[in-house]
Amino acid sequence: MLNFKFIESDGELETVCEGLNREKIIGVDLEADSMHCFKEKICLIQIASKDQAFLVDPFLINDFSPFVTLLENREIIKIFHGADFDVRSLDREMGVRIENLFDTEIACRFLNVRERGLGALLKEHFDVYVDKKFQKVDWARRPLKDDMIAYSVGDVAYLIELHDRIKERLEKINRLSWAQEEFEAQASVKYESNHKFPLFKKFKGAGKMDNRSLAVLENLLQVRMEQAEKKDLPLFKIMSSQSLLSLATLHPRAIETMVSIKALSKKQADMYGHLCQEAIVAALALSPGQLPSYPKVRMPRKNPKVLERINLLKKMREKLSISIGMESGFLINNNLISAIAFANPRTHAALENLENMRNWQREALGDEIIKTLGYCN
Repeated sequence: MLNFKFIESDGELETVCEGLNREKIIGVDLEADSMHCFKEKICLIQIASKDQAFLVDPFLINDFSPFVTLLENREIIKIFHGADFDVRSLDREMGVRIENLFDTEIACRFLNVRERGLGALLKEHFDVYVDKKFQKVDWARRPLKDDMIAYSVGDVAYLIELHDRIKERLEKINRLSWAQEEFEAQASVKYESNHKFPLFKKFKGAGKMDNRSLAVLENLLQVRMEQAEKKDLPLFKIMSSQSLLSLATLHPRAIETMVSIKALSKKQADMYGHLCQEAIVAALALSPGQLPSYPKVRMPRKNPKVLERINLLKKMREKLSISIGMESGFLINNNLISAIAFANPRTHAALENLENMRNWQREALGDEIIKTLGYCN
């Protein structure tokens, strides 16, 4: 295991970051408690140079500015694996944008690596086994156990060498610049709270509900959030989304019915049944004018010509996915295909005007897109 040191004071963090600012490349990872509390927080920050790892205890740090400065230093490559959660967490708690980010998970997509989890990559490249149980432990608890410490160090110990291997492969097939464009996009992602009203806007499946069911769902979501905040538990530990979907769709008024349709367990019914009952009854009593409606995004109608283009572009995607060696949904997703079908660009200049299309996609697919659209009327 890589040598490591705990950082438990502002002075230690400042000293360590001064040294790390002289490095060319570092590995970074975070551990949080999203599986165990209502409002998740960063519980451990792991940083690794080639020679040493540092475990920063954020509960003991008041001034994170040296760490922020380190992350914003464009001269240093910061390696993360699957950085989306980390980027959002750092934005939420420190308001920082990571400069010169290298995400090994995203990079693997450009190499057509299907098993992209860090555990799978460490096993493949370094014959290191990672126990997934640590992804579910409560990282807010102190003191940290020895096996948790070993796991956290292992998460960053191999990132630099993994970066070197992946980068070399990307350079050989001239896709490093492609990956770097995605890294920049990932670094720009911002944290968005799931607790903004109306809550149903963040609930999967809400867009397909009628207005009455949507009112029931909103009331139930508020019940769940209030209980989760009161008990400091994550939402899913109060009631699952599937439970809420069943209740919102079937509108059971009796607690016994909630249990019989398996929307609630007996234990949940004892704790939350009456609250759910009140929420459902209140929503059913609303007049039509009081009912919420899901915000609809107005999309142009897909006429036969547009549908033809979409169909041909999807066929093109499947062929190129094989020849280029990238998963089709990452190569170009359905939303972008639809946007191209509506815009019907026939030149590279027209492709440049398309929003949400990466430069690497224009380079990889531009000729074939124009050629494919040329077959359409």
